Amino acid sequence: MAPAKPVPAMGGSIRLFRVAGISVQVHWSWLLVAYFSIQHRANEYDSQVWNVAEYLALFAIVLLHEFGHAFACRQTGGKSDRILLWPLGGIAFVQPPPRPGAVLWSIAAGPLVNVVLLPLTFAAAALSASQGLAETNKDFDHFIFEVFRINLMLLIFNMLPVYPLDGGQILQSLLWFVIGRAKSLHVVSVISLVVTVCVIGVALVFGEWFLVIMAIFLAMQAWAGFKQARLLGQFDQLPRHADAACPSCRAHPFEGEFWTCANCRASFDMFAQRGTCPACGQHYAATHCPECRELHSIQEWFSFSHR
Repeated sequence: MAPAKPVPAMGGSIRLFRVAGISVQVHWSWLLVAYFSIQHRANEYDSQVWNVAEYLALFAIVLLHEFGHAFACRQTGGKSDRILLWPLGGIAFVQPPPRPGAVLWSIAAGPLVNVVLLPLTFAAAALSASQGLAETNKDFDHFIFEVFRINLMLLIFNMLPVYPLDGGQILQSLLWFVIGRAKSLHVVSVISLVVTVCVIGVALVFGEWFLVIMAIFLAMQAWAGFKQARLLGQFDQLPRHADAACPSCRAHPFEGEFWTCANCRASFDMFAQRGTCPACGQHYAATHCPECRELHSIQEWFSFSHR
């Protein structure tokens, strides 16, 4: 799961290691859930070691999935320098350029990792069965099958067209090409709210409390997406400077007094005034893009729009 979406603020993270400039962290609650999960499945194997190995395999598959998001985001020119593991899975903190193609690739790359792993894990499970390991090494045979099942279930779950799961974000990215960012997010959020409310109802009837918790979390995130879509819709109605564009994401800046002078606190239009506050004369050589947050000189904004 990758947050081109609202994500929970989570303190109490423990840094594990760093790969290619990406910090991998685990929330303390993940370790707590891991402990209880391993204890709950104590009867799955003759040796408890295999329970631990299975949970570590889950850890590895989720981590590879999130690295898929992170590296794909970087390929698009975006930023990604943190992955967080927590009880409901993993989060790759990605900031792709605000273009549908860039967002689509950043999100789709995660499930593609699971797709690549699918024939590998299936082949391992099939080989284990053909060699009769169920009789000679029951724990190992069960472990191999569980790794295949875990990867398959993660792929199926993530591809559900529910925002903010990968499937929901992929659907939103595809719709973005046709109806724009705000409307696509609005449509997907509404679909997700309807689906999650139905899931909550069914889960309550059958007493599936973990599913209730998961569905409530997804419903809350879908509602946050709905509110974000409304805000994006309002921004999309604002006029923009056609003669200036962000060199990183190509977005045209808004027209209007949205910048505040740090010297006199007056509001002004950074691009209409070419970086100079009309109230006190303070000059700003560069400004951050409100879309991708990259910093570029005022000259670059105007030079890039004419390329």
